Amino acid sequence: MRADDAALIEESWRRPDAFAVLYDRYFGDVYRYVAGRVGTQVADDLAAETFVVAYGKRATFDPGRGAVRAWLFGIATNLVAQHRRSETRRLEALRRTPAEDGTDGGHEDRVAARLLAAGARGRLAAELRRLPDHDRDVLLLVALADLNYEEVAQALDIPSGTVGSRLNRVRRKLRAALGGADPAIGATDD
Repeated sequence: MRADDAALIEESWRRPDAFAVLYDRYFGDVYRYVAGRVGTQVADDLAAETFVVAYGKRATFDPGRGAVRAWLFGIATNLVAQHRRSETRRLEALRRTPAEDGTDGGHEDRVAARLLAAGARGRLAAELRRLPDHDRDVLLLVALADLNYEEVAQALDIPSGTVGSRLNRVRRKLRAALGGADPAIGATDD
């Protein structure tokens, strides 16, 4: 935890440009996490939106609850969930819409094609999709964002013991689904 992060948030109340230091410090980490969740095409937008939301909510940041970094990952996780819900609604609407012959349907068709292609990546991808959101969020915050248990707990506003039990359960499920193979989703028990 960087001690000066909370001070930067407080300073940004008086000098809004102080928040840019946090953006410079953590944008890359947030981007990599978001890109691992939703792909690089929308990662720029969602990572940037994370900082827009954080800036707007900076007065509500409580340093007593944890680090700024984990707070940012919590915001990013919520934005990823919102994006997925929105994408699901768009794809469901697209599914109900009759296809037109001989025309390029645009972005929605490309998204649908990408999702179908992603489904062919193997059993691991399929099993990850089957996980409940709360389990998947814990796993991906550890595996992609490299957060420790305390940071995941702060990001998701759950007890750190819950992080450990969810991660253990997810690892068992994935190992069983992969025929006993270790999914090598390398999290450490910090």
